[in-house]
Amino acid sequence: MKKLVVAFGLLLNFNAFAEYGVNMTEGVTSVSRDIYGLHMMVFWVSVAIAIVVFGAMFYSLYAHRQSKGAVAANFHESTKAELVWTVVPIIILIGMAVPASKVLIDLEDTTKAEMSIKITGHQWKWQYDYPKEGISFISNLSQDSRDAVNGTDAGRENADNYLLNVDKRLVLPVDTSIRFLITSNDVIHNWWVRDFGVKQDANPGFINDAWAKIDKIGTYRGQCAELCGKDHGFMPIVVDVVSKADYKKWVVKQQAAKAAVVASATKTWSKADLMAKGETVYNANCAACHQKTGLGLPPVFPAMKGSKIANGPVADHINIVLHGKGAMPVFKILNDVDLAAVMTYERNAFGNTGSVVQPSDVKSAR
Repeated sequence: MKKLVVAFGLLLNFNAFAEYGVNMTEGVTSVSRDIYGLHMMVFWVSVAIAIVVFGAMFYSLYAHRQSKGAVAANFHESTKAELVWTVVPIIILIGMAVPASKVLIDLEDTTKAEMSIKITGHQWKWQYDYPKEGISFISNLSQDSRDAVNGTDAGRENADNYLLNVDKRLVLPVDTSIRFLITSNDVIHNWWVRDFGVKQDANPGFINDAWAKIDKIGTYRGQCAELCGKDHGFMPIVVDVVSKADYKKWVVKQQAAKAAVVASATKTWSKADLMAKGETVYNANCAACHQKTGLGLPPVFPAMKGSKIANGPVADHINIVLHGKGAMPVFKILNDVDLAAVMTYERNAFGNTGSVVQPSDVKSAR
């Protein structure tokens, strides 16, 4: 009984719903504000129509009720009435269609873009490419959210932005027209950031585009909005919008990191270093299917523990990781160091007794 009273009290406590929004988000881009404005315009037109129609209906029911002796009019057709209920809706529709067309045309006009970002959906992660800057990286669900998934309820409640954090964020400059080129490497995904007013399907074999000019510095979050498989709920989007000066610094830092990775691929790594790096890469890219324990999800996702691939010839292991097989996707998107590290980890963790894989082995097999 006490629980019922508490539950009923919460229902009456409107403060509990203070952050529950029922309207669209106005957003931080001209596109999102245009969509919001269009939505509100149509909403109030609909409200006005509802007031007129239901007002007339309720007035008629009250003023011409049978108890007052009202007698229904008897007529077959009225040219005037037919003209009114045909012409008035046409005028209303045209009045809504003009601004709607302007917004739709603006949504598709990417000719003013100052930079482009290519976004590729993978099961279950996002790949971001900056063609002009020569930067490319994979964005996965953050490790703390992965750990919280199989943790306690308290751990999930206390996790920072549970299921909405990533290990590498998309970074964009403020006050810049950005064109998003959106595609997929496997199945249909959907790149959706509510505050940008951008929601676009990522279709394999096709490139859809969208654009946004973000006018407010901050961190914005989104999600895959198309059911895309087992871990659909675990591929969030996090975008850091920074000043143009900070963006230039970030680009220089990323380019330097890329050069360092290229240089590190030419050296011989120790087994300990490869294992340490490989565990991180494995948890971010492989654990969703093969499990953190290496036990897999047979029969679709085989176990790594005792695997013939992980304990067999290096060439076979490299080939299946690079080119994929069955439900396993292609992992050429990772650099040589990450691939060498994760395969070394797979071949020596979980009780396996495979050999070490060097970045040079992966590079020669590409």
